[in-house]
Amino acid sequence: MFNFLLQKKLSKFEKLVNKTKKFEPILNNYSYKQLKEQTTILQKKYNKDQNLNELLPETFATIKEAIKRATGLKLFDVQILGSIILHYGKIAEMKTGEGKTLVAIVTSYLNAFSKKGVHIITVNDYLAKRDYELAYKIFNYLNITVGLVKPSQIYSERKKQYLCDITYITNSELGFDYLRDNMAVDLDMIVQRKFNFAIIDEVDSILIDEARTPLIISGPSDSITDKYIKSTEITQKLEKYIDYDIDEKIKSVTLTEQGVLHCEKLLKINNLYNINNSWIQYLLNALKARELFLKDQHYIIKNNEIIIVDEFTGRIMEGRRWSDGLHQAIESKEKIKIQQDNKTLASITYQNLFLLYSKLSGITGTAKTEETELDKIYKLEVIEVPTNKPCKRKDLSDLVYKTEYNKWQAIANECFDMYQIGRPTLIGTTNVQKSELLANILNELQIPYNLLNAKPENIARESEIITQAGRKFAITISTNMAGRGTDIILGGNAETMSKIVLINYIQIKLGFRTKNQLNKIEENITLILKNLKIEEIKNIIEENNLETIIEERIANKNINEIIYNTYKQILEEYKLIFNQEKKEILDLGGLYVIGTERHESRRIDNQLRGRSGRQGDQGSSQFFLSLEDNLLRIFGGDKISILMQQLHLDENTPIESIMLSKSLNSAQKKVESYFFDVRKQLFDYDEVINNQRQAIYTERKRILESNFTRDCIIEYGESTIDEILFLYDKEINISNRYNLIAQIYKLLNLTEKFNTKQIIQMKDRQIKLFLYEQLRITYDLRESYLEQLRPGLVRQLEKYYLLQQIDKGWQEHLEKMSLLRESIGWRSYGQQDPLVEYKNEAFNLFINMVTYIRQTVIYLTMRSRLIINMKE
Repeated sequence: MFNFLLQKKLSKFEKLVNKTKKFEPILNNYSYKQLKEQTTILQKKYNKDQNLNELLPETFATIKEAIKRATGLKLFDVQILGSIILHYGKIAEMKTGEGKTLVAIVTSYLNAFSKKGVHIITVNDYLAKRDYELAYKIFNYLNITVGLVKPSQIYSERKKQYLCDITYITNSELGFDYLRDNMAVDLDMIVQRKFNFAIIDEVDSILIDEARTPLIISGPSDSITDKYIKSTEITQKLEKYIDYDIDEKIKSVTLTEQGVLHCEKLLKINNLYNINNSWIQYLLNALKARELFLKDQHYIIKNNEIIIVDEFTGRIMEGRRWSDGLHQAIESKEKIKIQQDNKTLASITYQNLFLLYSKLSGITGTAKTEETELDKIYKLEVIEVPTNKPCKRKDLSDLVYKTEYNKWQAIANECFDMYQIGRPTLIGTTNVQKSELLANILNELQIPYNLLNAKPENIARESEIITQAGRKFAITISTNMAGRGTDIILGGNAETMSKIVLINYIQIKLGFRTKNQLNKIEENITLILKNLKIEEIKNIIEENNLETIIEERIANKNINEIIYNTYKQILEEYKLIFNQEKKEILDLGGLYVIGTERHESRRIDNQLRGRSGRQGDQGSSQFFLSLEDNLLRIFGGDKISILMQQLHLDENTPIESIMLSKSLNSAQKKVESYFFDVRKQLFDYDEVINNQRQAIYTERKRILESNFTRDCIIEYGESTIDEILFLYDKEINISNRYNLIAQIYKLLNLTEKFNTKQIIQMKDRQIKLFLYEQLRITYDLRESYLEQLRPGLVRQLEKYYLLQQIDKGWQEHLEKMSLLRESIGWRSYGQQDPLVEYKNEAFNLFINMVTYIRQTVIYLTMRSRLIINMKE
C-alpha cells in the first residue's frame, strides 16, 4: 500500500482519470472517420488557447479508444495515471508488466499538438523499433505521423523522421545526431529541430547508468601503435602489490615507486613522465586491461574485434569504443589488430544533452532508490504508480555461502529441484562468463536450459528465449535483465510464440535455415504447419524480408490470406496450451527468480526481481551469494566472514541474518553514493564546458543560417582591433606600441604604407575609427577582386573559413580542457578548490580560443586568392 502523502499527491491526478472516463461512452460510438477527425478538432482547440492541460481528459479518452481498436487492449486506470504524470514532466515508476509502452504513447499524443516534436527515447534499437511499430498501428487511427531513427539512415531520411509529430529514437543516436548537427557545414545536413519534449523509457538506465560516460565523436589521430604492444609486454613482467597497486572500488591502477623504476629500466629511459615521450598512460592502460577489464565480462571478441558489453543490460554495444587508449590496450592484450587512436572532435554528457529539452519526463520500473539524484540534476520528481493488481511476489532472504563454489553448487541444485517439479526459473547472472559457468554445470546435471547473454548466437534468439521463459520446465539463464523490454508471461507468450514458430517453419522449408531451434513444437501445431502450402507463398517471400512480410500479413487480419489463417490457427492452439500451463505454474508458485550476485546498484537487483509477479501473478525471488562475490569482498568488510568463522558453519550451509542484509544494503548504498559522486563531479566539470559549448554552437548556427557572412567577418575584424588596442592602451613602451600597430597591419593585410608615428600620436578613439575604416576599405577591395573572378565566391569562402576555424579551435580547446581536467586535481594539495581553479583556467582557455579563431579567420580571409588553371 502507498503512504498517505503519496495518496494525497495522486488524488489530483485521479480526478483527471475520472474526467477522462466521462468521454469514453461518446467516443465508443464514433466511426473510424470520426475518430480520425478528433485529432483535427483537438488541434484547433489547442491552436486557440495553447493550453494542453485543458485538453487532457478528451485527448486521453481519444487515444484510449484508438488503442482499444488497434490492439484490442483496454487501458487500466493506472496506465492513464502514469500518462498524466509524464505529461506534467515527472517520472512515473511503474512495475514490470504494467504496460509502460502504451503509457508513453498516450502522453505523446497530447504533446504532439504543439507541432514542435515529441521524442520517445529508448535504450536500444530493438525496443525503439518494437515500440514504433506499435505506435504506428495506433496512430493510424488518429492522423498523427510517427518516425523511427535507425543507425543506418542517411541525412535526408533522418531529417524526415525528426520532422514527424512523434519520433522514436535511442539515447545514443539522439546524442550523436546532436553533435553531428553542430559539426555540419551545410544547413541541409542538420537533421534535428529544437528540443521540445522527451519521454525517456527506462529513464534510470539512461539518466543514471549511461550518465557515467560522455558521448564522444572522434576522429583519427596520429598516434603510434607500437607503444601499446610494448606496454603490454612490459606489464606482464610486473608484479601485483610490488610494482603496482589496484583499487577495485574506483577501478584504478597506480604504479609504486619500485614499479616506476622497474618500467624505466625495462624501457631504458630516464623518465616515464617525460612530456615529449610519455609512457605512463600507455602502461596504466595496459595494467587496467590486464587486471580490471576481463573477457566475457566487460567485453567479448566478435569478428576479430573487441565489443563492449553493457554492464547494466548485458547487451553488446556495437560501434562503441573505450577512450583515452584503453580500447587499444585491450586489443593489444588480446593480440588483435590495434585500431588507430582517436582524438575528440565533439562531446557532451547525457546530463547536459537532456537538460536541453523544454520539458522532460520518464518512465521505469525502478527509480525510487535514485530519486535524490534525479531531482538534484534533472529537477525530476519520482512518483510511484500503484500496480493494477496487488503484487503477490515473495522476496525471500538472501542466502550467503562461504565460497563461490558452494554457491554455484547450491544454485545448480535449486535449478534441478525446480526442473523436477516443472516450475519455470529465471537465473540472473552479472556477466557472460558466469552465465556460461552455470550452463556447464547444468549440462553435467543434464538439465535443459536456454542461455541469453551477449554472445551473438544467443542474442539472435532473444525474443524466442524470453517468450518461452514462462513455460513449464523452462530454465532460463540470462545476464542482466534490464532493458530487455519483453515480459515473461506465465505459460508462455502465445502471440510471439506463434509468429516465431511460423517464421521458423517457413525458413526451414525454403532452405533459409537448416535447423529448428525451438525446443519443442506440439503435435497439433505440427499438423497445422504441414497444411501450409509453401508453393503458394514461395513467390512473395525473400530471405531478407521474410519476417517483415509475415508481420504485415498477420497485422492485416485478412481471413482469406494463407499466412494469416495459419497464424490464427497456431495462436488458438497455443492459447489453449499456455492457459492450461499458466494454471499449473501458479499452483507451483509462479515464476522463480534466482539472483546469483548482488549488483552494485539496488535498482538492477529490483529489475531482476520485477520479472516475477507481473499483473498480480504468484512468484518469488531469492539471491544466492558468497563471501567471494565482488560486492561483499570489496565493500562488505570482514564482519560476515568473522561471523561465519565464529559460528563454525559448514561450507555447504548458508546463513540468513538481519545483520547480513543490513551489511549488504549498506555496501550497495556505499557504491551508489560513490557513483553518484562520480556523476555529480562529471556534471559539475562538464557544466563549465557546457556553457562554452552552447556559446560556440550558437555562433556556429548563426553563421550557418546567415546568407550574408560579410557582417560576421567585419565584426570579427573589429573585435580583433579592439582586443589589440586594449593591450595598446595599457602599454607604456613606445617600441611595443609600434609592434602592436604592426600586428594589426599584418592581420588586416594593410598594404598601404601608413605613417605609424602619426598613428601613435592620434587619440585612442581616432586610432580605433581609422583602423575600422581601413578594415572596411581593404575588405571591399578583396571582395571586389574575388567577385570579378567568380561571382558569389567570396560568400562561400567566408562561410568556409569561419566554420573551419571554429571547428579547429574547438577541437584543440577540447584537448586542452581534457588535459586540464586530468591535472587540476593536484591543486587540492595546495589548499585550492580544483573546481574553482578549473573554472578560472577554463575561462582563460576559452578567451584564448575565441581570440585565436577571430584572428585566424581575419588573417586567412584578408589573404584569400583564387588560382585559375589555364588549359591550352
